[in-house]
Amino acid sequence: MSRIALPAGLPVLPPRDPHSHKGTFGRALLVGGSVGMPGSISLSGRACLKGGAGLVTLAVPDAIINTVATFDAAYMTWPLPTDRSGHLPLHAKAKLSAKLEQADCLAVGPGLGQSRGLFFLVNDLASNFPRPMVIDADGLNLIAQRPDMTQPFTAPRVLTPHLGEFRRLVGKPQLTMEEATGSAIEFADKLQCVLVLKGSQTLVTDGTQQWNNPTGNPGLATGGSGDVLTGLITAMLAQQLNVYDAAVLAVFLHGLAADIAVKQTSQPGLTASDLLDFLEDALCEYAEARDAKSS
Repeated sequence: MSRIALPAGLPVLPPRDPHSHKGTFGRALLVGGSVGMPGSISLSGRACLKGGAGLVTLAVPDAIINTVATFDAAYMTWPLPTDRSGHLPLHAKAKLSAKLEQADCLAVGPGLGQSRGLFFLVNDLASNFPRPMVIDADGLNLIAQRPDMTQPFTAPRVLTPHLGEFRRLVGKPQLTMEEATGSAIEFADKLQCVLVLKGSQTLVTDGTQQWNNPTGNPGLATGGSGDVLTGLITAMLAQQLNVYDAAVLAVFLHGLAADIAVKQTSQPGLTASDLLDFLEDALCEYAEARDAKSS
């Protein structure tokens, strides 16, 4: 018997067909990393695997690819050029294009850093990638530099800011969390995207629907936990949930994993790497409750 009750409105990830194969659960591509920052994109890649994506590829600067590859043997790595500052240059797009064509979904941002070339690269991807895309971390900071932040996206997008990143997106550095909640709904509606405003009871909204997450605890206030969430949302997109449902379910499972984790670790001692270890428990509890509810 499951130990949790699923809240009303939580999306359903269908049970797996016995005849399915790795291609059934999608090809996820994650772009990020820079010299000195290989961990963020690796956490996202591992979370994407743990979340159930069939094939996961991490596209990273060639200067860090060997380090990234050592974090997990189950994801693939794709080397992109590294500029003199240790970041991806704009011309990395040429080598990235072959992987973009194969990808069912895309995530951009973890550990990426910021540069002029990245500004153009990330904004080109945000504008032109035709399938679902998650934008996080430095990806958010780079699109926040666009001169017009009112132009709607033309393809499904999930943006995952914490309060500081959301302030930069809307150009209001003094915005409180209470004020941000109202602004987030308006922002998502205007840009035709899903916005995940991270914090206590993380808000997910597409401008019409809203979800306040009931799971999670202050143990998530640690470096890398957002990278895990990015990978988990990407995994749900790879399994063909729509962008709103993918964000809601990933946020719920991410918080549930933290709630399970702190029973064995502690809130102060919880790390993003620990969180990965408890994603499977969260998915098992979710699946048991889902199956019990449907029987």
